[in-house]
Amino acid sequence: MTRISTLLIANRGEIACRVMRTAKAQGIKTVAVYSDADADAPHVRMADDAVHIGPSPVNESYLLIDRIIQAAKDSGADAIHPGYGFLSENAAFSQACADAGIIFVGPPEKAIDVMGDKARSKRAMIAAGVPCVPGYQDDDQSDATLVSEAEKIGVPLMVKAAAGGGGRGMRLVHDQKDVPNAIKLARSEAENAFGNGELILEKAIIKPRHVEIQVFADAHGNIIHLGERDCSVQRRHQKVIEEAPCPVMTPELRAEMGAAAVEAARAVDYRGAGTVEFLLDQSGSFYFLEMNTRLQVEHPVTEEITGLDLVALQLKVAQGEPLGIAQSDVTLTGHAMEVRLYAEDPADDFLPSTGHIDLWHPAQNARIDSGIATGGEVSPFYDSMVAKIITHGATREDARRQMVKALAETALFGPKTNRDFLIDALDKPDFVEGKATTAFIAENYGEDGVDLGPHGFDIFAIAAVMQHKLRQQSAHKLALNVNPELLDWSSTANLQTVAQYAQLGEATGSNGTIHVHVASPGHYRVEGAGQEADIELLSIAQDSAKLRVNGRTVSVIYHTHGRNLHLSLAKRSLSVTDMTGLSAMEDMAGGGTVVAPMHGLLLEILVEQGAVVAKGDKLAVLEAMKMQHEILAEIDGTVETVAAIAGKQIAADDLIMEIVAEEEDETTG
Repeated sequence: MTRISTLLIANRGEIACRVMRTAKAQGIKTVAVYSDADADAPHVRMADDAVHIGPSPVNESYLLIDRIIQAAKDSGADAIHPGYGFLSENAAFSQACADAGIIFVGPPEKAIDVMGDKARSKRAMIAAGVPCVPGYQDDDQSDATLVSEAEKIGVPLMVKAAAGGGGRGMRLVHDQKDVPNAIKLARSEAENAFGNGELILEKAIIKPRHVEIQVFADAHGNIIHLGERDCSVQRRHQKVIEEAPCPVMTPELRAEMGAAAVEAARAVDYRGAGTVEFLLDQSGSFYFLEMNTRLQVEHPVTEEITGLDLVALQLKVAQGEPLGIAQSDVTLTGHAMEVRLYAEDPADDFLPSTGHIDLWHPAQNARIDSGIATGGEVSPFYDSMVAKIITHGATREDARRQMVKALAETALFGPKTNRDFLIDALDKPDFVEGKATTAFIAENYGEDGVDLGPHGFDIFAIAAVMQHKLRQQSAHKLALNVNPELLDWSSTANLQTVAQYAQLGEATGSNGTIHVHVASPGHYRVEGAGQEADIELLSIAQDSAKLRVNGRTVSVIYHTHGRNLHLSLAKRSLSVTDMTGLSAMEDMAGGGTVVAPMHGLLLEILVEQGAVVAKGDKLAVLEAMKMQHEILAEIDGTVETVAAIAGKQIAADDLIMEIVAEEEDETTG
């Protein structure tokens, strides 16, 4: 048995911080690695030591095995924890650690090798008697063979990358004629994400639940499971909300699925933490999906209901110790939920968002696992998940209500986030009643993103009052010998300020102008767009305030910069710019100017100068945050110029091309 004294975490963000917390609690020295983009990241500041490993792109830093191994040697680390993603399921990395005499906190190379390939793992599970989804997982990878096999399987069909995960290299096909393009896109995305374009095909199980079993194995032949997690709420095949236990689980089904998961681990001589994922259909039948040979993003919900520290168990097993827990020792208490806070725009098909973090204000009444801080950056080089919020309650409804409250008290200003969507999703009847399947988002919000509807007048009225008060406070700091009690007081007439918000005008068809009348110090009557509100400012602190709006008490998280104001209320967030006194701003992009929606790598430009395009045509493919995004034409017209170059990094709002709109035919008969 070898004791770990110094642990290098070959990862970044929230998972690096999470692993460090347990390691530090055990008296283990921690070492961070970081790229140029992460030089001042929280995980670097948290570690006892840190080693720079290269430029920002992952294939020049976090994916370089040699540099990680060298960093471990240089820092004196005798063990490496890979976290999740990056090299966590890379068999060559596991073997490189072994060759260097460094403990790899994870399973042996063989298990990673087999389970890291969806085709091989599925063949192994079929041999082990684990139920599997019908499909094609053989070696012949020619397009012709895949198209032929797809015809045999029938639609709906899943085209999946054999390597990797996280929804990358995956396409759902509903029409047989779309199979060739799905194969092309999935293979391209898989090659870019994992360096492996091998694909498998599977019959799509309609409206299943995504249920996974947490397993643990040691080097002494002990294998147990720690119950299940339901991860059915997903967008782009990536999980959004997870919970444990599964709402429809029975003791009999748990025992059956748990036994299958244990057999799956036993079939590859597993060791450490692993997750066996299943699709559970509406009849109660379940099918092996894949095995993740690492710690899962959603492991905290299992920790909450079992009382176990899974990272501590990982370290224990990695040191050669027995688990010390039998299956009969595992008890599940209460209910836990986790939501993933993503930097993305749900209204724009969940497109990732990047940029400066103006304010990170996490809730205080929940477990928050994050790797961000105010003043930092959400980089285009890495995954868009920035934090996880976890709650635990005696019942599922207790956990759900606590989660809604925690989200209401959480704000991230700067990049767009899915916070408001998460709150709305948690309140949907299907979710409240425990009926959510993998079709939840499509059924409740449609296929083209999430539209939560226009903001109500009250939030704009609050914004106007907040900006009035904040500007007043700023002016008071510069004034000499002005009694604060005189603020909002006039001896001649009622004071009034004016704000103008474009978003209010769009929602109401008005010019968006709001008038704030001072009724008495701290008490305001707000009018605009044919509506009015009575607002009393009860208290204001550095980044939070409490107001009474039409008799209802409202808590607000805010951040201001000049004319710009970010607001976060219990269910909705809003960012506004007071346009009062400014000339009308032109729409810089317009339908004919095609710009990059975010930072990323411009993989392909699909049209040339002079090409005639129609609205909705594919113009280019951008890779950002590990996903490929198609850029579509917004108008009919002719490509006048192509300003960007395929294969180059591009920044948000950089010009890609310009399209001249088609002139309407003005002839009359």
